[in-house]
Amino acid sequence: MSQEGYDKLVAELHHLKTVEYPKVKEALSEARDKGDLSENFEYHAAKREQARLISRIRFKQRVLNFARVLDTSRLDSGIVGLLSQVKITNMANNLQMTYTIVSPHEANLQEKKISIKSPIAQALIGKKAGDVVEVRVPAGVQKFRIDGVKLSA
Repeated sequence: MSQEGYDKLVAELHHLKTVEYPKVKEALSEARDKGDLSENFEYHAAKREQARLISRIRFKQRVLNFARVLDTSRLDSGIVGLLSQVKITNMANNLQMTYTIVSPHEANLQEKKISIKSPIAQALIGKKAGDVVEVRVPAGVQKFRIDGVKLSA
């Protein structure tokens, strides 16, 4: 994973633990003070939110435990791989796109970051500029030409 993605994950985990979780504990405490718990909607809603939050915290902790930050200086900039920024052209309509291939936890289509596990990224891995790849996507098979490859900053 990239250093940026790792730092975001650490910040998000810190926010969940120091801001979100205390809010949920406070809501749970207030709901508990209202009396009969068996018919207390607020209490049950707060318990569900607490369980959801604990689950998210544990998931983020597991991801961080197994995460490795890649040293981009050791990666080949001419071959598509993790943390590569790839400029491709759809051969059917000549539409150009630029994507950065990232870990699944960093994927964000609005930021033009696609998961290394996506069909397009899987087809691009190991290729270089000038290669044409066929990708099986839900809409069928599409051909893409790789116009450029560089390491993302």
